Amino acid sequence: MDNQQLESLVKVVLNELENRKIIGAKASDVQSAVKNVVSQNNSDIELNDLADESIKNWIGVKSPKNSDMLKEIRKSTEARIGVGRSGTRPRTLTLLKFLADHSLSRDTVFKEVPEEWVEKTGLFIVQTQATDKDEYLTRPDLGRKLLEESRKTIIEKCKKSPTVQIVLSDGLSTDALTMNFDEILPPLVKGFESAGINVGTPFFVKYGRVKVEDEIGEILDADVVVLLIGERPGLGQSESMSSYMVYRPSVANTVESDRTVISNIHKRGTPPVEASAVIVDVVKKMIANKASGIKLANNS
Repeated sequence: MDNQQLESLVKVVLNELENRKIIGAKASDVQSAVKNVVSQNNSDIELNDLADESIKNWIGVKSPKNSDMLKEIRKSTEARIGVGRSGTRPRTLTLLKFLADHSLSRDTVFKEVPEEWVEKTGLFIVQTQATDKDEYLTRPDLGRKLLEESRKTIIEKCKKSPTVQIVLSDGLSTDALTMNFDEILPPLVKGFESAGINVGTPFFVKYGRVKVEDEIGEILDADVVVLLIGERPGLGQSESMSSYMVYRPSVANTVESDRTVISNIHKRGTPPVEASAVIVDVVKKMIANKASGIKLANNS
């Protein structure tokens, strides 16, 4: 599909998006709306998936002075550069990609982690006091506290007084957990064991916020809690995970400056396997210095 053909569809595509109220819809709806317009108006045109690499690296600048340099710059960043413009507005493909990426980010915030997936990982599930995703998003305080039933389950199933307790949670990105799990948890556990560190029983917290790790640390009397949690997704980046680590957490006394954080864990950021090695090294320093966060930084 060349640029002239694409530009000819501007009016009908935008009308279709408006009719479907596509802003805030699912990513799949954006793609289907565009394909619907194409099929109705240009049956001989095939539109690539908006997630395709060819679309991702598309150069929208017409007749660039140095096309090779522009291509290299485009490949070096996830930022939306080299997309060009048409008068005062963005190019059509730029707009469609923006809408699809925005929808993808919304999708991962609202969708649930399948319980079947959690069971396959071998983790057991507990839940915070948030009853569903809507309440989780509107009542952050409930995502910081466990249900009483969850507290009992943790006590029954987890090793008591571990040196390190690993916890996983969906947080604000389901994709962060499902996409990174296989490449971060196994090497992380193995890394701790190779370092001679006593590792507790990993488990999954549904609808968890960062501060829930403080309550878990108190329940299990852990020296260090490592929480792997989905980050707030960026535009088109829905797989990013963070690791929040805290030494001897306490619900009453732990503040945010007590946490050590490694963020942007995903295949196009800090690769999960590499992140696991960094986490092990950081935790070893925590144990040696009996501190985390700002206190650890001041002692290092």
